[in-house]
Amino acid sequence: MPWKPILRQLWLPALVFLILLVVTEGSDNFYFPPLTEVLGALWHELLHGSLVEDLLFSLRNIMAGLALATVAGVGAGLVIGELRLLRLATGPLLDFARATPTVGFVPVIILTLGIGSGPKIFLIFLGSVWPILLNTVSGVRDISPAVHETARGYRIPWTLRLRRVVLPGALPQILAGIRVALSVAVVLMVVSEIYGSPVGLGNFILQSGSGFHVAETWAGTILIGIVGYALSVLLLLVEHRLLGWYHERAPRARAPRPIPTESVESNGVVV
Repeated sequence: MPWKPILRQLWLPALVFLILLVVTEGSDNFYFPPLTEVLGALWHELLHGSLVEDLLFSLRNIMAGLALATVAGVGAGLVIGELRLLRLATGPLLDFARATPTVGFVPVIILTLGIGSGPKIFLIFLGSVWPILLNTVSGVRDISPAVHETARGYRIPWTLRLRRVVLPGALPQILAGIRVALSVAVVLMVVSEIYGSPVGLGNFILQSGSGFHVAETWAGTILIGIVGYALSVLLLLVEHRLLGWYHERAPRARAPRPIPTESVESNGVVV
């Protein structure tokens, strides 16, 4: 389990937390209350407010949208990456879709689909699918042609080759695409709940800010950061579980070549 990399990442957030705790202590600034007050508001809203319901609503949306994006992006990316003509035909369309900001679709999606969970899941899916799809296509293209030729030489069926050869070979870049998609999904989760939603972490921040409840607004913002970091750690654990062979091989590939133990000395020069 990759606990050491996770622990190495935690020292900076812990240091920032301690600095904020000391710097904001006794603060009388209306917009920047003491961190202890913010944490107290967060605890109170979790126990007695609607924050737990908002949190569960947001988690369901982001997990559903990201899961759909992963299935669709990996499936389409494997096929597009394998078929050269399809890859050339869809290239301009994929570049256009990637360059279009998904946030711009928020008003249209709310207007046409409403304010329930479905439109939010669709928006998260729409923004998250492109990094996964493009990374999958890139991962398939980076597989050595010799591997494909060997599989064809043994007449391995296309579907079996896709599952046993292409998918494992492209998996490192697929997971890299999912990491990028996760950060996009968190942003879209908040944006979709700020505009046209009666529940969710985005709605909690909007309502707290509109009522000038500054401590509660900061509490919701901190909770979103915690959720994003927790999902990143969970994805890191899954990645090390699936790519244990890849992480073990990478240090060996980067290791310097050993110096030969036997040498021949000729005219005072070691060769």
